[in-house]
Amino acid sequence: MSQSTTRVPQEQRTRVMRERLLEACVATLVEKGWSQTSTTLVSQRAGVSRGAQLHHFPTKASLVVAAVEMLAERRHHLLEEVAEGLPQGEGRTRAVLNAFGDHFASDVFTAALELWVAARTDAELLEVVGPLEQRVGRETHRACVEMLGIDETIPGNRELVQATLDLVRGLGLANTISDDTARRRRILDRWADELDNVIARQEQG
Repeated sequence: MSQSTTRVPQEQRTRVMRERLLEACVATLVEKGWSQTSTTLVSQRAGVSRGAQLHHFPTKASLVVAAVEMLAERRHHLLEEVAEGLPQGEGRTRAVLNAFGDHFASDVFTAALELWVAARTDAELLEVVGPLEQRVGRETHRACVEMLGIDETIPGNRELVQATLDLVRGLGLANTISDDTARRRRILDRWADELDNVIARQEQG
């Protein structure tokens, strides 16, 4: 080997391997569901040896939760990027709702949904999924408040934001059965009108 050959640092190789495993895990979870997802299938899909996979993620639960957490963080960053490009004034509320509608129609929501259903009857999985969902929920709520520019110190507004997120989650659930994009757009357009009316009344005092 020549002295000019560049060796990839161990830390970088480890990070790349973990990312391959996590990406493969999410793809398998979305395609096969929780019950048919196995560490063996994931390692094969990632092109990683079984031993290496077990070194990084010793259990199916640890692998799947890490994968969903990775995508949740990625989607959170994407929401932040979307927020920077949102229009000001007219049309902003509709753009915010569509951004969240797309967020909950994504693979990360489908993968998380598989975990929620499985955690209902799996105490070990619930122990790790519960705190993750609470943290992601708080971050998503905070992002929604900031993007809508709504004042949560006004009584009822916190519940209004929560209702908005419950609405887009429900629409995301419907989208797991079939492509529900057109209906979702119509519903969110109508809800955007309601939110704009509430915000306008509050601004008028």
